[in-house]
Amino acid sequence: MKRPVGILGGMGPEATVDLMTRVIAAVDAGDDADHIPLIVHQNSQVPSRIAALIEGHGEDPAPVLAAMARDLERAGVVALAMPCNTAHHYAPAIRAATDLPFLDMVELAGARAQELAPAGRIGVLGSPALATIGVYDRALSAHGLTAMHVPDGDAALGLIRRIKADGASEATAREIRALADTLIAREAGAICVACTEFSLMTEVLAGLSVPVFDSLDLLVDAIVTASTSNDAADDLRRIEALSGSGRLPVEPTKPSRAGRMN
Repeated sequence: MKRPVGILGGMGPEATVDLMTRVIAAVDAGDDADHIPLIVHQNSQVPSRIAALIEGHGEDPAPVLAAMARDLERAGVVALAMPCNTAHHYAPAIRAATDLPFLDMVELAGARAQELAPAGRIGVLGSPALATIGVYDRALSAHGLTAMHVPDGDAALGLIRRIKADGASEATAREIRALADTLIAREAGAICVACTEFSLMTEVLAGLSVPVFDSLDLLVDAIVTASTSNDAADDLRRIEALSGSGRLPVEPTKPSRAGRMN
C-alpha cells in the first residue's frame, strides 16, 4: 500500500500545484488507488523568504515551517517534502521539528549535477536569495562543483515576482531563456532550474547547448519512492540519507504535464 507524503506548500501556491501535477504524471495509474497519496499544507501565509533573507526586515519563516511539519506529522505522513528551493535554507528547523525524513531537493540537485557535469560549473537558475544563503553553493561544492548564480539578481527577482502575480506568459518565458543563456555564456556546464516559479516554464529551455535539469523533478522522484517503499521506517531513513548522496533509487518521472503558459 502506498503511504502519504506531506507537502509543505504555498511557496508559491501555483508551484505547489505544479508539484502535485508532476507526481500524478509520474505514476502509471489505472485507478485512483494507484496514485501517490499526498497531504498538502498549502500555506500561503508563510512569511516571505525574500523579505527575511534579502531585504532583512521580514518575519522569520522557520517557526511557521516547523509548525507545518508538525501538523503534517500529526496527519500521519511518512516523509516531508517542500517545493521551494529558497525555503530549504530553513531545512534544519523542519528536520528538528519532527522525526520524519525530509526529502531535500537541493541535495538531490547536487548529486544530479555531478552526473551531468562532473568537476564543472553549474548554472543555478533561481532567486538571488540562493546566492545570499549559499544552499546550492554548499550542495554543489560537496560534489566538487561550482555554483554560478544569475548575475543580475534584480532581474531574476522581478521575474519571479511577476510570475507569482500574473502567472506564466510568453514574455516571462523569453526572460527565463535569456537568464539561462547568460549562465551558458559564463561557461556553465549544466543548468539547474532552482526556482519552482521557473519550473512552470521549463519547456522554454529545450534545445540549450548544455544539459538542463529541474530540482522539482528530482523531488517528485523522491516522493514517489518514499510513498512506495516496502519497509516504512527503515526504508524512509535510508531514503532521506540517500537524498543527500545522490543514490536515491528512483525511476525517471514521465514528462510533466505542467508548465503550460497562460
